[in-house]
Amino acid sequence: MSPRAGNTGPHTLAFVESPVQLLNVLEWAHAREHALGAGLTLVVLSPIDPMTRGQLRRMAELAREDGHEVRWEEARGGATAPFHTIGGLTGLLRRADRVVLGDPFSRYVQLLLTITKARDLVVVDDGTATMEFVTQLARGERLVRWHRKGGRPGARDLVFAPVSSAARKRLTPSERRHVEIFSSMPMDTTPEGVTVTANTFAWTRDRFGPPRITKGADMVGTSLVETGVVDGDRYLEAVRSLAKAHGATRYFAHRRESAEKLHRLAVETGLEIVRPDLPLELIARRGPIGRTILSFPSTVVHTLPLALSGTDVRVAVCDIDPAWLTENASPRAQGFLSGVTGTARDVHRLSAVSAV
Repeated sequence: MSPRAGNTGPHTLAFVESPVQLLNVLEWAHAREHALGAGLTLVVLSPIDPMTRGQLRRMAELAREDGHEVRWEEARGGATAPFHTIGGLTGLLRRADRVVLGDPFSRYVQLLLTITKARDLVVVDDGTATMEFVTQLARGERLVRWHRKGGRPGARDLVFAPVSSAARKRLTPSERRHVEIFSSMPMDTTPEGVTVTANTFAWTRDRFGPPRITKGADMVGTSLVETGVVDGDRYLEAVRSLAKAHGATRYFAHRRESAEKLHRLAVETGLEIVRPDLPLELIARRGPIGRTILSFPSTVVHTLPLALSGTDVRVAVCDIDPAWLTENASPRAQGFLSGVTGTARDVHRLSAVSAV
């Protein structure tokens, strides 16, 4: 890994915890290549999940190839890891002119935000959660992930509440602080004083492709079962129905999908399960990719049309039937998921498909 940063003077410091966040930091840096000052240091707060770690390592290689410094932190490698990580980052945080972050809902990131004195804060996409973050920030609400909203705060939530509140204040623009949101997501509301910049996936298109396009269809997996939103049996039946109706042969697994679920999908649907080593936007742009990409409500219904702009690939989205939701799903789930697909259809003119 790269040597630890901190001796090159003030510059931009970015914190990422997922491959998609890292991709979007690279997209932001590409759009701001003439305004990065002393440079960009990417700090990877590494998760434990092997698939996510693998994709992050591949993305880190691409970041280094672009000339950025990467600092890999085993941020969750044991009970004392957070203390070592935060202690080692404190000096960097206090010297940074600008901080870029990918997940404002992350407790780790919220804690780091209470340390920084940076006058410029940038939030890049962490998927569809960005839409919820913008809405909550505009309304002055506490920061809660959409699939948890509506439930009662747990003991850990209450203990962490002061830190979360302080982080939200840091993410609110003021005379001393500029806040930018760099996003490919549509936004109903823009928080007062926040600068919103469109992520067009120009870096992805410049770096990869155009792809070779096959005649068949590919499916994109989702972790809605793993997050407790959608019933597993209902999901499997919907995948089987869509694959049969559209002749899909490959299923690109979400990095959080369980091995047990994926094995069952392979056995009962006949789909080839593909575990990508990079975010799907890069996999699709690199190719080969099906002429039709089938997806449930997720980030990719907004990002794939941008990454594949100029190609003949068609992205089609299947709504989540309310009957598929679990009894523990947040009351906000159906409305949020419908909003994801509805806005994607409006902005990108996506086709609608049914699993019935």
